[in-house]
Amino acid sequence: MTAAARTPGRDSRPAIATRPPSLARVRNVVFDFGGVLVNWRPQEIIDSFYAEPHMRDALRTHAFQHDDWLDMDRGALDEASVVRRCAARMARPERELSALFDHVRAALTPIEPTVALLRELRARKGLKLYGLSNMSETIFAYLDGRHDFFKLFDGIVVSAAVKMVKPEAAIYEHLRERFELDFAESVFIDDLARNVESARRAGLPAIQFETTDQVRRELEPLL
Repeated sequence: MTAAARTPGRDSRPAIATRPPSLARVRNVVFDFGGVLVNWRPQEIIDSFYAEPHMRDALRTHAFQHDDWLDMDRGALDEASVVRRCAARMARPERELSALFDHVRAALTPIEPTVALLRELRARKGLKLYGLSNMSETIFAYLDGRHDFFKLFDGIVVSAAVKMVKPEAAIYEHLRERFELDFAESVFIDDLARNVESARRAGLPAIQFETTDQVRRELEPLL
């Protein structure tokens, strides 16, 4: 969820995955989580946490767009450390910033049409499902314990657990090696163009998520 946190607005133009006739059909579908499977709208989280414009600006600068958030997604900082450091930068009580993370977790609600698509894909014979997300281990543990659809995946890579983040090339290589994927038979779905582009540079075809219906239309010819 790092990239969306640093830039609350969506990247401008969707990148489209296409399958040349010579390539095998897709056997592996890889999903991002934040902004694809669960809602991730940092500006809405900020606006609903503080009413005062100057506090919203401070929270954006000192939490969501700060390097500490990236380091949390990378697994270099835990949530308690991010809370403590952010509270110090903002000169606010730690309990207040701790409540922010409860607020973040509550905002990560399922995108139901994508969950339905995930279940449909799970029912297809010969198709495997994987997750690849920039996310802290504590937030993923919360989501995994709350929603049964995470059990539909054949494997999941959470950035904090492997100490790598998108759009770095290394995390795609880790995904490939860990699950022995043939990227010629795989497609990745992410809401940020920079992650889509970096995946494609790593040899992993990708679709930029705008809506579930749009992804469904682009995905079907590949299967």
